[in-house]
Amino acid sequence: MQLTAIRAAAIGLTDDQVRLCPSRSALSIGGLIKHATYGTLRATERLTGDGTTPPSGLDEAAFVTYQSSFTLSSDESATAVLGAFDAARAPYLAALAATSPDAPTIEPPAPWYGIHDARPASARYFLVHQVEELARHAGHADIIREQIDGVSIPTIVHSLAGAPANDFFTPYVPAPGTIGDAESRPPGPQSRNVKNETWVAYATRASSSHRAMSTDA
Repeated sequence: MQLTAIRAAAIGLTDDQVRLCPSRSALSIGGLIKHATYGTLRATERLTGDGTTPPSGLDEAAFVTYQSSFTLSSDESATAVLGAFDAARAPYLAALAATSPDAPTIEPPAPWYGIHDARPASARYFLVHQVEELARHAGHADIIREQIDGVSIPTIVHSLAGAPANDFFTPYVPAPGTIGDAESRPPGPQSRNVKNETWVAYATRASSSHRAMSTDA
């Protein structure tokens, strides 16, 4: 569900808007989506390994790569970043679902916590960290999005899932020409919006995966 929220943060924005840093931090919507992709790719690689080899440490080159994962370069478009995010998502969720929380693993050094050596742990520690990390960045994305145009991410997520309007909720419709416009536009009474149905299926799968992970935990 957190992945769905992070991705939804870009819906209705322009390519320029996803690069905005409206708060006092250097974070942007595009940067958060790019960083989430970076994190899910690394997590998938680790979860599909043998679990006995310590993950590579954060040397100077790796730190530069980590830092750059928060920022869109001049030659990266929002469309490309979203495409990379979507491509990484399914393998990541599959790797999470296939991992036993009791499986043995090795945690790398974490000098920011005063831990300077690799230590044995259970996969549960790493899996919980995934929840923590993605929840943190989904919160970042919600704050930044509201700073840009006042729209909350839960409103966008419910709209993408096809939730009907009521006394407490008005579906969000992106402006023409913005990210996700075609996918999010509600179907008219005489038309069938296949892309919107695809988005509903996407959101439904995300919710199902979230429920399954919660049950397994």
